[in-house]
Amino acid sequence: MITFALRLAVSGGRQAVARLLTITAATAVGVGLLLSTLAAVNAVGAANDRMLWSNSGAKSRTETANVDPLWWRDHGPEFYDGKRLLYIEVAATGPTSPVPPGMAKLPATGEYYASPALAKLIRETPADHLADRFPGRLVGEIGKAALASPDSLVLVEGQDRTALAARPGARPITTVADRLPDCQADCPGGGVRGDAMTLILSVVAGALLFPVVIFIGTATRLSAATREQRYAAMRLVGATPRQITAIAAVESTLAAVAGTVLGFVVFLLLRPLVATVPFTGERFFTEDLTLTAVQCAAVLLGVPLAAAVAARLALRRVTVSPLGVSRRATPKPPSVWRVAPLLAGLAELAWFVGRRPQTTNGQTAAYLTGFLVVMFGLVVAGPWLTMAVARLVAARTSRPATLIAVRRLADDPKAGFRSVAGLILALFVTTATVAIIGTIDLNRGELSGDPQTRVAVEHGVMAGEPPMTDALPERVLADLRAVPGFRGIAVAHANPDGLAHDPDAPPDWPEASLVSCADLAQTPAVGHCAPGAAVAAVEPFGFLSLTSQAAKEWPTAPITAEAVDRLPVVSLYVTTDGTTAAKERVRTLLSRAFPDQHARMVQDWGSAQQKELAGWRQLADVVLLTTLPIAGCSLAVSVVAGLSDRRRPFAMLRLTGAPLRMLRVVIGLESALPLLVVSAIAIGTGLGAAAMFLKSQMDYDLVSPGAVFFGLVLLGLASSLGIIASTLPLLKRITGPEAARNG
Repeated sequence: MITFALRLAVSGGRQAVARLLTITAATAVGVGLLLSTLAAVNAVGAANDRMLWSNSGAKSRTETANVDPLWWRDHGPEFYDGKRLLYIEVAATGPTSPVPPGMAKLPATGEYYASPALAKLIRETPADHLADRFPGRLVGEIGKAALASPDSLVLVEGQDRTALAARPGARPITTVADRLPDCQADCPGGGVRGDAMTLILSVVAGALLFPVVIFIGTATRLSAATREQRYAAMRLVGATPRQITAIAAVESTLAAVAGTVLGFVVFLLLRPLVATVPFTGERFFTEDLTLTAVQCAAVLLGVPLAAAVAARLALRRVTVSPLGVSRRATPKPPSVWRVAPLLAGLAELAWFVGRRPQTTNGQTAAYLTGFLVVMFGLVVAGPWLTMAVARLVAARTSRPATLIAVRRLADDPKAGFRSVAGLILALFVTTATVAIIGTIDLNRGELSGDPQTRVAVEHGVMAGEPPMTDALPERVLADLRAVPGFRGIAVAHANPDGLAHDPDAPPDWPEASLVSCADLAQTPAVGHCAPGAAVAAVEPFGFLSLTSQAAKEWPTAPITAEAVDRLPVVSLYVTTDGTTAAKERVRTLLSRAFPDQHARMVQDWGSAQQKELAGWRQLADVVLLTTLPIAGCSLAVSVVAGLSDRRRPFAMLRLTGAPLRMLRVVIGLESALPLLVVSAIAIGTGLGAAAMFLKSQMDYDLVSPGAVFFGLVLLGLASSLGIIASTLPLLKRITGPEAARNG
C-alpha cells in the first residue's frame, strides 16, 4: 500500500510535484530554524559549564588536602566601554598549585594571560584607556576551555603571593571549580544566564513549530478536491478507510521526511550565522551549537509524524463514505466548546500570577505550556469565532457578494479560518513578544542612565567598607584634571559623627557622605546645596543614581569645608564630556591609584541587563522574520487551493451571469473577514498572555507596545490583504466555460 501511495504521490503531474516541493521546502525551513533554536539552548549550557572555573574563589567551596594552595582573588566587577571584564589575580605557593583551564601554566608575578578578545582590545586601545590597569605584561592568550564566548573579556594576572594574601577578598584554594558551588553573593560567576534564555528559547521553538505545521497542512490541501474524488473512487472499488488514510498520509509524510532531512542541512548552513547573533549578549562558539541524539531523534520522528497527522486531518472527509465527495452536505457547525482550550491556556497563565515557580524547569513548564495551549486554543477556536462573526454579518447585510461570502463562511467556517490560521499565530506570537520585551525594556531601560549621569565615573567603597584613603593625593587630582574631556569632581568624605542624619532613615541605612558645595557645583547631576551652605550631606544614592538628581537640595551639614577636607575619602565622582576616551582614561587612573576599590559607571550597571534585552530583541526579530513569511505563504497557498477546489462552482456562476467582479469580492471577503476578526482576537490574547507572564515572572505591569507596533500590525494586515488580492487574477483564468464542462 505504501508503494502504491508513493506512486500516486508523484504521478499527478506538475501539480503533484509542486505540492511535494512546497511541503518539503516548508518543512526544511521550519526544521532548520527549530534545530537552530535547540542548538542555541545547548550552547547556553556549554558556555556556562566552561565558566564554572571562575567561581573557584567562592568561600562556600570545599578544598582538598596535600596540594600547594593557589592564592586567588576575584578583582571584582571590571568593565571597559560597557563590556564586563573578568579579572582574576593568582599567586602560586608551590609546583602543585592548581592551574585554571585555558592556560598551560600559571602566570608569574608581573605577567598575565588574556582572552583573545581582550588581548586584541589591549593591543588596539591606547594604554591609558585599558592596558595601564594591569601592571604587568601579556605573555599568552587564554584558550576556549575557559571562555563562554569568542567575545569574552577575561584576564588572569600573576601576583606576589605575600602581597596578594594581604589584599581584601583573597583566599587560598586547592582545586579549580568544576561545578557551581552552593553560594549566593560569593559566586562571581561568569558566562550567561541560562535559566532565562532556556525559557525564552523554548517559547520561541514552540512559536516556530506551529506555523510550520499549519503550512504543511495547508499545502497538503492543494488540489484537495481532485484528490478527494480520486480517493472516493478508490473507496467505490473496495478500498478501506484505513487504506485511504494511509494513502492520504504517505504523500505529506514523504515530503516531510525529505524536508526534515533537508532541515538538518539548513541547520548546518545556518549554524555559522546563528553563532554570530548575540542572543545572550555575546556570540556563541560555532562548535557549541550542537544537538543531542535525543533531540535529533525527536525531530526526525516527530516532524514527519506531525505532517502525517496534519495530512490526515486535512483529508479525513473522504474516509467516511465512498460517496462522501459527490454527496457533500453542509458540515456540522463547530461547537462553542472549541473556545475551551483557549480559555484553559489563559487560565493556566493566570494561575501562576502570584505563584511563580521557583525553579527554572518549573517556570519553563508553566509558561511554555501556557503559551502553547493558548496558540493551540486560537487554532481550535478560530472556526467557531469565524462562524459567529459570519452569522452576525449575514443578519445585517443584503448585498449579494457579501451574502455569498458570509453564508459560505457560516456554513464551512473551518475552510475560511484555515487560510489565515498561520498569520493569526504569527500575530499572536509577535504581539506577545513585542509587549513583553517592550515592558522589560521600559522597566530596565533606565539602567543605561540619564544623559547627565552617563558622563560620570564613580570610584569608591561600598556601604560598610573602610574608607578608600585618608587623604586624596594632589597628584591624582592633577592627573584627573589633565584628562582631555574632564569637567569636574566631587569628593565624598566619611561622616563619622552622623551629621545631618535623617531620623526617618532605616536603622541599617548607611550614613550620608559629606561633600563641599564647591564640589557639588562642578557635578550638577548629583544635586545642589541650600543657599549659603558650605557642606552638604549627600545620601549614597545621590552618587549611584541612574537618573539625574539636579533638582535635589541636600541638607546642610554643620561643618566647615576645611574640616571636611581633613576627613577620610570614601568615593570620587568625576564628570567628563561623555566620550569613551575620557571616561576610560578616568577609570584607568582611579583603578591604578586605588586598586582595592572599583570604578563604576551607569553603563556598567546596566550592561548585563541591556545585553539580555538586546538578545531578546534579536529573538523577537527571528520570530518576526520567520513566522510572518511562512504564515504569508500559508495564506497564499490556502487561497489558491480554495480557488482551485471551487473552480467549477465559480464557472457555473459566471455562466449564469454573475459578474467576475462580484466573484472577486466574494473571494476577498471570505479571506479578509476571518483575517481581520481573528487578528483582533489574537492581538488581544497576545497582550493578555504577555500581561500575565510579566506580572507572574517579573511583577511588571504591561506597557502598551505603542503606535509603532500597531502601525506595523496594520502594515502586516495590509500586506496580507495584498497577498489575497494578488491571487484574484487567477479567478478569471480558472473559471472559464471549460471548467464548467470538465469539472
